[in-house]
Amino acid sequence: MSDIQISQRVSIPEHEIEWQFIRSSGAGGQNVNKVATAAQLIFDIKASSLPDYYKQRLLAKSDHRITASGKIIIKSQSTRSQLQNRELALEQFIELVASVQRQAKQRIPTKPSLAAKKRRIEGKKKRGDVKSLRQKPLV
Repeated sequence: MSDIQISQRVSIPEHEIEWQFIRSSGAGGQNVNKVATAAQLIFDIKASSLPDYYKQRLLAKSDHRITASGKIIIKSQSTRSQLQNRELALEQFIELVASVQRQAKQRIPTKPSLAAKKRRIEGKKKRGDVKSLRQKPLV
């Protein structure tokens, strides 16, 4: 068994990932009804060997693939090959876990300048004048 490399310092043992192969949904003829080509990756964040920093950030992340019980569930059914679907699901998993190590830039709130405010108001007034010319005259 090998490890799945997330970053230079972080890797996950392959046995911590559970795989399920299910039938794909949607069109595909008889092949869909016979072959379990869709790959479903299940990873328990709380029971994993990930560093605590990764666990906390993953559990706090708002992502539809992370359940309330702390499991990552990724389903891949885009190809007809079970192996390709498995590889795609694994890529998505690595991308999701690696995304928590990137810090989002702190946003510095800015205010529009006085000149920008004046330009905005002038533009609104011009637009209002154009619209008022379209109205029918009061009789």
